Amino acid sequence: MSNHIQKLIEEGEHQMLDFKFEISDSKKIARTLVAFANTDGGRLLIGVKDNGAISGIRTEEEKHMIQAASDLYCSPNVPFQAKEWNVNGKTVLEVFVPKSKYRRHKAPDHNDVYKVYIRVKDQNILADSILLKIWKYQNNKHNIKVTFNDAEMFLLKYLNDNKKITLKDFVKEAKINKREAERILVNFTLINIIKTEITEKMVFFTLYE
Repeated sequence: MSNHIQKLIEEGEHQMLDFKFEISDSKKIARTLVAFANTDGGRLLIGVKDNGAISGIRTEEEKHMIQAASDLYCSPNVPFQAKEWNVNGKTVLEVFVPKSKYRRHKAPDHNDVYKVYIRVKDQNILADSILLKIWKYQNNKHNIKVTFNDAEMFLLKYLNDNKKITLKDFVKEAKINKREAERILVNFTLINIIKTEITEKMVFFTLYE
């Protein structure tokens, strides 16, 4: 067995590695491609079951479906490199996706609506509105205004006392509207006062250390 593939399989699925038994849906694969590209990059091993068992790719068509996923269902398309490995007589296709500088690639959801996906642990999840705004304004920080008004001071005190907060809790506890809460969280993140922590189930914010 290829030492390279063996070492990857031993890692198990994680934020930068995904196993696929087969490719039967280019749209689904597109979500994985954009999630890797929008986060830290990653690798797909096609022909490997979730438990790490080698099954091998079944047809040549699977190779073409990767390209179709990028060209037809990633907006903009996601570049990748693919390499075939012979493992005990079975072909494993390694697909490497680099981290994208663009970082806002979209793929169709189950209703064919194009949305931005990110990779969190071994899951592809939708990017929330705050993360999208952080990406949008990260190269235009000179327009950020922090006045340390009541809501901003509340946030700093709350995080000092409670360590973390969600957007929903910030709106509720500070008694402000969602738009204002998002503005504050985005601005504080961009100037490194707070940082974003993302899990499979929620997004929360902590003080930047």
